[in-house]
Amino acid sequence: MNSYLTRLYSMAQQPSRRIVGLMSGTSLDGLDVALCRLHGHGTATRLELEHFATVPYSNEVRRRIREVFAGGQVSLEYLTLLHPWLGLLHGDMILQCLQEWQVAPAAVDLVASHGQTVYHAPQHQHQHPDFPLNATLQLGDGDHVSVRTGIITLSDFRQKHIAAGGEGAPLAAYGDYLLLSSTEEERLLLNLGGIANFTYLPRAGQDASAAFSTDTGPGNTLLDATVRAHHPMLAYDEDGRLASAGQVHAGLLTELLAHPFFAAPLPKTTGPELFGPAYLRSAQERSDTLTLGLADTLATLTELSAVGVAQAARQVFGSEPALAVYASGGGAHNPALQAALRRQLPACRFATTEQLGILPDAKEAILFALLANEAVAGQPVSLGAGRQRVPAVSMGKISLPG
Repeated sequence: MNSYLTRLYSMAQQPSRRIVGLMSGTSLDGLDVALCRLHGHGTATRLELEHFATVPYSNEVRRRIREVFAGGQVSLEYLTLLHPWLGLLHGDMILQCLQEWQVAPAAVDLVASHGQTVYHAPQHQHQHPDFPLNATLQLGDGDHVSVRTGIITLSDFRQKHIAAGGEGAPLAAYGDYLLLSSTEEERLLLNLGGIANFTYLPRAGQDASAAFSTDTGPGNTLLDATVRAHHPMLAYDEDGRLASAGQVHAGLLTELLAHPFFAAPLPKTTGPELFGPAYLRSAQERSDTLTLGLADTLATLTELSAVGVAQAARQVFGSEPALAVYASGGGAHNPALQAALRRQLPACRFATTEQLGILPDAKEAILFALLANEAVAGQPVSLGAGRQRVPAVSMGKISLPG
């Protein structure tokens, strides 16, 4: 038998596995690297986060990714070259972290690599008559990660979700359900990344088919793009200071919310392909706000992110949702966005996932480590019935180092 298959077989029977989880989001700030010790599997899973770091991307790395990011037309040659190049870059970043943490690659069982989403195309969004299917594309080839690091790598997680009837996003429902369900309370796990999404968790022990994840609209993607358009040297509005200095423009907000995505039934997915600068400019033209100042524009976009979350919550939980909300992602550090969420959902109790023992910035990387753990040692997770589109599948393609 292939020695790596022998190792996988042995690994599946171990009481715990040491897994590096990777996440690179739409903000393109860097690669999140989480070294996790995962004990057991399924609902008995227990996590130890041994180390975490965000390895920042250089301006050149961001530039290369943006060449193909959410673009309608790109160079096929450039896309082909970027796929292995990102895999090698991520492999080097893993080795850099392991060296800093004084952990030998041989002491790591698996790498769980999300890759870099460059295009997300659910059918409801692309509406291409010749392709009646959902699709998504992540770059950063798993074989290159595996060969570079010498560690068995699982990657390309979203394809199985789509193949089994899902839309490829969000995937958080699986890890949130296994790791963060509580017998004490219903929970909303709110991820405020480039696109905002949440997972609803009923009390542990109740009907798991009620659990689901959904995107709610833009999180930080429009905020960051707008800041960069006015101040190319800034990556984002730090601490929401610019937005806090502005006023929400009601007319612009109305036009932004007029997009049919916000009225569509849950669950749903989207991406920066939809919520990009063209979407904002169209709403500005309709509301005669093309000359609106930066602070007021950012205040309005911050309110848009909060209203998107609140409208989705009210679609499911009624006019006054009263849930425990635990935030993660870059938006969890934005006081202006947090204040807007509290205004929109006054009956909810807000905290970050740190209160649950999960660093907010590490959460997504941890969740992909958990998906890899389930693929190797667990069984397909059954939760969210029918309309929720949470297929019971194991996810991740396996790449062997040799």
